[in-house]
Amino acid sequence: VRLDSARSSPLKGFFSHSNQEYEGERNAEGERHGRGKARLPHGDTYDGEYEHGLRNGQGTYRFKNGARYVGTYLRNKKHGQGTFFYPDGSKYEGDWVDDQRHGHGQYTYANGDTYTGEWFNHYRHGQGTYVYKDTGSKYVGGWVNGNQEGEAELIYLNHRFKGRFSNGKPVGRGKYVFDVGCEQHGEYIQREQDKGEEEEEEPSLLAEPKWKASKITKLTLWTPHGETPPPPKEASLEAPAAPEPEAGGDGVEERPAAAVTEEETVPSVAVTDESAEGGYDEPSPFEASSEVLSSARDMGEEEEENREEEENKDQED
Repeated sequence: VRLDSARSSPLKGFFSHSNQEYEGERNAEGERHGRGKARLPHGDTYDGEYEHGLRNGQGTYRFKNGARYVGTYLRNKKHGQGTFFYPDGSKYEGDWVDDQRHGHGQYTYANGDTYTGEWFNHYRHGQGTYVYKDTGSKYVGGWVNGNQEGEAELIYLNHRFKGRFSNGKPVGRGKYVFDVGCEQHGEYIQREQDKGEEEEEEPSLLAEPKWKASKITKLTLWTPHGETPPPPKEASLEAPAAPEPEAGGDGVEERPAAAVTEEETVPSVAVTDESAEGGYDEPSPFEASSEVLSSARDMGEEEEENREEEENKDQED
């Protein structure tokens, strides 16, 4: 199909321009407009809707390394609802703004863990629930810039911790609630790592916070003081500015290699997502110490003995 004959709308045909192959509809100006398929120089492909030479609307973008995005575009960027499948098997399904995970969505990690909740500028931020597949435990609470932060509840099989978190670790006052019908109050105290455990040339490191119990009581009502996590640097929620189409009416398909975004630079090992390099962004559940669990068992046994003594006394009377 000759380009000079492609000046009426709609048009369909096969075009090759600057090592880019395109088959689909064009408008009267010769821009990609409507439904079309494109194969990019580096091997990626796009099958979906165009508007004035840009990806706009529903489409599927497949990366050479096996990753793919299925969802909506706005002016060449992921925007709206969409699902991104990463090479390591992880997946994000939810809201996008200007090529960033932003809004509400669910991320399923390669190891089976899941996070469901709020996102801001590509990070877990706001309120969300993280479920650990191996143990079945889950964290329900606040997040700031990808880290567990603020009031939260860490739920285990037969007990739970309620308190505050900072940078993924419990801090300050809180309590453990046990299924046997009691709870242990106390606080987590941050301490420095022993000098003998570190290299001489390394700076002082902070060890895991230590739980210091203060009392054991029967179940009481716990009301967290809800806090709104501080927002990171504000991102514009407006639609991204439209890039200028290339000369010749073929439109902007992909940006130069030196200035590409996530869509063109998802390598097979280090994609631009936190889970793709071995799950380093998967938070570890904070386990209760043996002292905490032992105290809870002792409390339960003591209450059982007290009930038996009261029953025996009633029978004697």
